[in-house]
Amino acid sequence: MEDRITFVLENTEVLGGICGANDRNLRVMEESLGGVITARGNEIHFECQDKNGIRRFRTMMNNLVTAINEGDSPSAEYIIALAEDMPASEDNNEKSGELFRDSMIQIPHGFNRVYPRTRNQALYIREMRENEISFCIGPAGTGKTYLAIAHALQMLLSRKMRKLVLTRPVVEAGENLGFLPGDLAQKIDPYLKPLYDAMESLIPYDVINRMEETRAIEIAPLAYMRGRSLNDCMIILDEAQNTTKEQMKMFLTRIGTGARAVITGDTTQIDLPRKSDSGLLNALDILREIDGLSFSFLHTGDVARNPLIKKIIQAYNESES
Repeated sequence: MEDRITFVLENTEVLGGICGANDRNLRVMEESLGGVITARGNEIHFECQDKNGIRRFRTMMNNLVTAINEGDSPSAEYIIALAEDMPASEDNNEKSGELFRDSMIQIPHGFNRVYPRTRNQALYIREMRENEISFCIGPAGTGKTYLAIAHALQMLLSRKMRKLVLTRPVVEAGENLGFLPGDLAQKIDPYLKPLYDAMESLIPYDVINRMEETRAIEIAPLAYMRGRSLNDCMIILDEAQNTTKEQMKMFLTRIGTGARAVITGDTTQIDLPRKSDSGLLNALDILREIDGLSFSFLHTGDVARNPLIKKIIQAYNESES
């Protein structure tokens, strides 16, 4: 049985991209595939008792070499996602790795390329690209808002859209914050802080500031969307589980020609008096069969924020069930 395979790499650039800083990528590959990897000169050797492991290593290396030759710099997170996407056996003929490479988000002026960390995240990115209206439902930490912001910034900064509109329902999570001073932007800013946190991790602050000054980024409470027609815009509705049915209908009918909308929410964190009033749950029930509109679902296994968050969510789920 084959238990060893050697890859001879064409140049040091490809070798460095595969190994990563301090060989971190190689260590992640070992953990993901179950085997021992050693690098000598321009050769990478892999030993594994499992024939499937040898096959998966070969597939992973081919994908990494292709990605590097296309100008990418694979991260440890990319390798983990690639390992999860690879078919478990040779009977599965799906081309592993293509979904993740195709789902990479390159933001002009951005800090780094954004890769999905799980297959569901990759599918979510694909749905945002292919549909005019995309819903994403999932628990905290699964990247639904972060990936929506990354996709929107890519569209905006590559000049495929003229404006990014950020909105969310102003519903307090279990406590009354009282009167908030300042103008409209200052009042709504605390509610949209998670969106700004995502933007600031993706592009320099001066780029955000410049876009705000030119009104290429607009923030607005959901209640202020009534009567508008948003054309050639990228629109993100966050925390959509806290919209009412009427608000969701109003928002969806604001989307004009050439616009794209992403609606994100967590159906386990509804802060409305009655959960049955949620516009997100209602939309899930009545809109799923409409062409040009997609629903993506992220789960506990897609949590990317912090491994501890995954355990916390699982504990709450078990308690509630």
